[in-house]
This record gives sequence, structure tokens and C-alpha cells, in this order.
Amino acid sequence: MRRRARELAFKVLFEHLQGDVPLEEAWRHALEGEELDEEGRAFARRLVEGFARRAAEVDRILAETVEGWDFGQMSKTDLAVLRLATYEMLYEDTPFAPLIEVAVKIAGKYGGEDSGKFVNGVLARLKRRIDAGELTAAPKKD
Repeated sequence: MRRRARELAFKVLFEHLQGDVPLEEAWRHALEGEELDEEGRAFARRLVEGFARRAAEVDRILAETVEGWDFGQMSKTDLAVLRLATYEMLYEDTPFAPLIEVAVKIAGKYGGEDSGKFVNGVLARLKRRIDAGELTAAPKKD
């Protein structure tokens, strides 16, 4: 359920940011034909709205974490995946391993040939920054 919810959140955020579509309209589009239960929809909404509230901070941390790339050079699909995953790593109680695994799968599905590897590398670097105490993250569930 959480993987599908993250994929729904990705679709909403991608359309909202890249298509300059109002968030509620992007939600309506993404939900058409979506068979995700209420819990999954609520989780997806929490991710998108959480990112929207903290977008400047997430983008700053992500920009500091990505080495050798700026947002203009990145695939827009990769950037949307990274924004959501960075938000979730920092502010949700989701354990890192399953979160990163799903982010890599979504990037691989919607991005280019090397998207999964790129997203994995950036998120691994972000996790190292958190583990080193350089960044503070929400406590994780066992």
C-alpha cells in the first residue's frame, strides 16, 4: 500500500511542479482510476502536503547533498522522486531502507536508464549525512 501511495504522491507532485498545475487539480487527475484505499490516499496526501510546507528547506538540503548536479541539470522525474524521499527521510518515521528501495523503483519506472542508480546514490548520501549527525531526522519506527 505504501509503495502505491508514494507513486501516487510522485504523480501529483510531478504534475503540480512540472505542469504548473494547481495542487488540487493534480490530485484529481492522479486519483482518476486509482484504486488506492483511504489510508493510502491519506499517506500520499501527507507526503505531498508535507513537502509543500517544507519545500524550501527540503530543496536546500537536497541541493547540499547532490554532488556535481544542480536542479536544472537533473531529470524532472528524478527531482520529484528525490524531493518526496528527502521529505520523508527527514520528517516521517519511515525506516530508511524500504523508503529508499521504493524511491529507486519509482525512479526506475518513470525516469531514465540510470535514474534508479542516481536516486539511490543521492539518498544514500543523505542517509550518511543524517547518520553522521549533520542533519536531524524524525525518529524511525523499528
